[in-house]
Amino acid sequence: MSHDSPIDIVYLWVDGNDSNWRAKRQAALQQLPSDSSAAMARYSNVEGRFRDNHELRYSLRALEQFFPDHGHVYIVTDAQAPDWLRPSDRLTLVDHRDLMPEASLPTFDSGHIESWIHHIPGLSERYFYLNDDVFFGAPVRVQDWFHPKGFHVTWSDDPMVTDEAMRMDATSLENACRLSIQWLTDKARSGTPALREQDPLYQSTFRTFAHSPRPMLKSILLELEDTAPELFAAVRSTVFRSWDKPTIVSDFVLRWALAHGVVSIRPYRHRYVSTGEADQNAQLQALVAEFGALDFFCINDTTDDAQTHDPRLQNVLSVLQSILPEPSGFENPLVGSLSASPSGSEAPAFQAHAKRDHAQQSPNATELQKRA
Repeated sequence: MSHDSPIDIVYLWVDGNDSNWRAKRQAALQQLPSDSSAAMARYSNVEGRFRDNHELRYSLRALEQFFPDHGHVYIVTDAQAPDWLRPSDRLTLVDHRDLMPEASLPTFDSGHIESWIHHIPGLSERYFYLNDDVFFGAPVRVQDWFHPKGFHVTWSDDPMVTDEAMRMDATSLENACRLSIQWLTDKARSGTPALREQDPLYQSTFRTFAHSPRPMLKSILLELEDTAPELFAAVRSTVFRSWDKPTIVSDFVLRWALAHGVVSIRPYRHRYVSTGEADQNAQLQALVAEFGALDFFCINDTTDDAQTHDPRLQNVLSVLQSILPEPSGFENPLVGSLSASPSGSEAPAFQAHAKRDHAQQSPNATELQKRA
């Protein structure tokens, strides 16, 4: 593994206010078998999961401010493009149709989509995978995220996961924890030689991993497609997030790497903001006070009942603008009104976007708990 090569960045992004996309989502819902709704995970189809409140715009500002030496940026999206995005030879839009086979489309499950991102042509061996509601909050030191044998991760602040069996009323990350531990434990019991059990934490720690920038190694994902094909096949069969086919990239990959000594656990200074909670303002003010001293932060949109100009969304946007006021090199500062739930432009209007040469072939309080 080269430690001198740039570290690429991969985002997933969707504009849930786009009328064409919404029609596609509604059609997919109507085409589901009648019993499929019972398999849908909690929060799998709420508005907050797909709403765009300019988070990506500010995450890119934070990236440029705190990690200017990053590699290429890839934004994985479904025939969409932010209207404020401008061409850059450091950024490529990756359409779902060029990344995933036709049998996978359409999908509205981020766990499904993220299981393909290591196949982005030209993607570096080391990369960060981020959802657009995750931000760097202080200067990035590569050694704090990657080490010679692999990378670092951290646990979330959520309570321990109870019960060992997946549950319909659990969050995706809770069920992902259960699924991963069960798979790894079964392999260990069967004497699978590949499972060396260098670190027993994967078996005894029923905790979820933090909503954070995810350091990744492409080679690990490629290996796991062969090692655990049934897990990849399961999550790649979903249209909407399913409680019994949870994300694997955000837990299984990390826990497998932990079991094999590729990953180590380390603490990070971080803050998690849940925008739908009654103390939203206090959470945001704490973020403002700590900004610049946080390794990362997450602003999770849990305002599922919010309308376009909901003051809670406007409050989040105002705080982001106050802490990250300078436009990044990826945006046209004169385009895109900084108001909540903006409408994005569609991808055909963005064909002039530059691409990397070797990537051009890229074929109530309880209810508001932390969500993936």
